[in-house]
Amino acid sequence: MAKGLFKSGMIVSAMTMISRVLGLVRDAVVANLLGAGLAADVFLFANRIPNFLRRLFAEGAFAQAFVPVLSEIKEKHGDDRVRLFVAQAAGTLGTVLLIVTILGVIGSPVIAALFGTSWFLDWWQGGADAEKFVLASALLKLTFPYLFFVSLVALSGAVLNVYNRFAAAAFTPVLLNVSIIGCAIFLHDKFAQGAYALALGVFIGGIVQLLFQIPFLLRLKVLSRPQFAWRSPEITKVRTLMIPALFGVSVSQINLLLDTVIASFLVTGSIAWLYYSDRLIEFPLGLFGIGIATVILPALSKLHAGEKSEDFQKTLDWGVRFVIFLGLPAMLGLMVTSPLIISVLFGHGEFVSQNADNIEKVSLGVAAYSVGLLSFMLIKVLAPGFYARQDTKTPVRIGIITMALNMVFNLILAPFIGYLGLALATSLSASCNAFLLYRQLSHQGVYQLSAFSLGFTAKCFVAAVVMAVCVYFLGARFEWLEWGLMEQVLLLCGLLVTAMVSYFSLLFILGVRLSTIRDA
Repeated sequence: MAKGLFKSGMIVSAMTMISRVLGLVRDAVVANLLGAGLAADVFLFANRIPNFLRRLFAEGAFAQAFVPVLSEIKEKHGDDRVRLFVAQAAGTLGTVLLIVTILGVIGSPVIAALFGTSWFLDWWQGGADAEKFVLASALLKLTFPYLFFVSLVALSGAVLNVYNRFAAAAFTPVLLNVSIIGCAIFLHDKFAQGAYALALGVFIGGIVQLLFQIPFLLRLKVLSRPQFAWRSPEITKVRTLMIPALFGVSVSQINLLLDTVIASFLVTGSIAWLYYSDRLIEFPLGLFGIGIATVILPALSKLHAGEKSEDFQKTLDWGVRFVIFLGLPAMLGLMVTSPLIISVLFGHGEFVSQNADNIEKVSLGVAAYSVGLLSFMLIKVLAPGFYARQDTKTPVRIGIITMALNMVFNLILAPFIGYLGLALATSLSASCNAFLLYRQLSHQGVYQLSAFSLGFTAKCFVAAVVMAVCVYFLGARFEWLEWGLMEQVLLLCGLLVTAMVSYFSLLFILGVRLSTIRDA
């Protein structure tokens, strides 16, 4: 089982890496064109809301409820029932999403007022940030329809994953990044405000992503005319599982959105600093955490349907071990290299001309988010341990506790350290979330971290600390802030090579082999 998951996980990670690299290119383009000022704050605000809803409903709650039910139908009833179920899910989800999207476009000023409260109050009172509210309302009319298209993309991607067609679904986000980059480069000068070109890129990207996946579904012969079937037994089961899951797997996204609301009350640039910091964290999270989570949910669902509890536990243990193996060096590596990475990616154009401190602000945000990076990854692996067993209520209780803790941490930290307090609060609440998920799995007798994995974790921690120390002192020898872009890129590549060589060499000395990850 682990061999197959390792291969599938590598496929997903490879496709995700392409997407994340282009995502960083996209963010560099946005930073170059908009900087970290008013226009950047508003575009990132308008883009985050539909993305939040997408992760909450489509890739979050819906996927976690849909995949176990689909896996069960496939295992017990065959492809004909799968085809009917997919048609019913597409018709029902599509109808609901269309209504939500129309309401969102019409009510964009209300949404902007709800999530950008301080901007709305300034607009109401004729204050300095009134322009932000007007621009946010307009941009949401372009970005909100993305929710409709990408939710259907998430549905089709879930079907492809259940049939072990991981590459197509993992590659799809690349098209969104290409769309935004293309619109930013070629349409930026066509609008009075360049943010409109980026918002149009989001809209076009959603359409292109959906069209890309249709041929793969046709090849699997699981695509048929959508049917609205709100009361069918299978759709009812998905709805029943989905409602509590809204608060389960997407807790981190809810926390990030709450951060955006609070950040709108802070100094201009706070939303952009948090966004760029989060985007850098999303690179290793998407590459390793989400990559493994994508393949592990269908596998766990199949094992649960086959009542193979021992294999279920071994698969979870492998998933935890895998994210520790890659998550620990990513966490510590980002902490020591983030200033150089930010300078290479964003340290040019409007980003630095608007405010010379932007590099430092974002790098500090990356360090704060990095504290919780391993926890973010572990959540992606531990949560499927509940959803695969069609238990969505337990993560809800944990999610509510975690959300409350996040707000408490926000209130404690934000007044003293501003946007950094929001980032650190998110990291601390994610750590609490991961711990509570693990503790509940252990109490239920579903999963207990093996002694082998404990020893493996200790070895990874030692190797990661040594790696971080080596990279830090090597980087500190150079005055790279005065260098040009190419010299900084070469230094960054050198530090990355140093990190990989030192980490994997020490693991080898400590007795860790590739088979430990691939086969165990």
